[in-house]
Amino acid sequence: MTDDGAPIRTLIVDDDFRVAEIHAGFVWKVPGFEVVGIAHSAADALEQVHTAHPDLVLLDLYLPDGSGLDVIRRLAEEPSPPGVIVISAARDLAHVRAAIAQGVVHYLVKPFRFAAFSERLTAFRDLHRRLEDLDSRRAEADQHEVDGLFQLMRTGTIATPPKGLSAETMRAVRDLLRTTAGDVSASDVAQSLGMSRPTAQRYLSALAQQGVIEMRLRYGTTGRPEHRYRIAAK
Repeated sequence: MTDDGAPIRTLIVDDDFRVAEIHAGFVWKVPGFEVVGIAHSAADALEQVHTAHPDLVLLDLYLPDGSGLDVIRRLAEEPSPPGVIVISAARDLAHVRAAIAQGVVHYLVKPFRFAAFSERLTAFRDLHRRLEDLDSRRAEADQHEVDGLFQLMRTGTIATPPKGLSAETMRAVRDLLRTTAGDVSASDVAQSLGMSRPTAQRYLSALAQQGVIEMRLRYGTTGRPEHRYRIAAK
């Protein structure tokens, strides 16, 4: 699931033995993932999905015994279909449109750098974690949660953070507020996440500007009012 939970079980499907091994090495370098199989054909891929039950399939579209698009269609018939990230040299719009229509999470065009690969896997990991969290809580997703899930799938981030701010930390601050009853201050966030109060204030202000959280003022008997934050009502 994540680097602090059960790893995401990943199946690599590529007809080129050397490329498949390279991709396997890439997967092992991304926190929260493990390789549970390597397949070099459509038939082998489907068989390993049945036996290894991966959470994620990294799928080439050019396979010796059929199209990867056919594999995606077959995977959709599984009781618990894995997520699919296409990794292929196919860049014509017909393939891209078909992959999008069949629900692939991401589409990575060969050749690519490890940074791009890691970014797609990290986005999938965060999406997978969020979905499993909802499922474990037997929660229904409100519009804010649905928007967040689709944004994670499209971009891998909550929203583009302002310059100098980390998307990962933005997610951590947002998630803290989502799981905290009532409102919090910058000092509360700083203490919970192990950062300075000014840093926490910067992230809270950015999230408030994006409309993700709401800010209100708490007036005391003396001094300036305290800024308090909570998830924005939808």
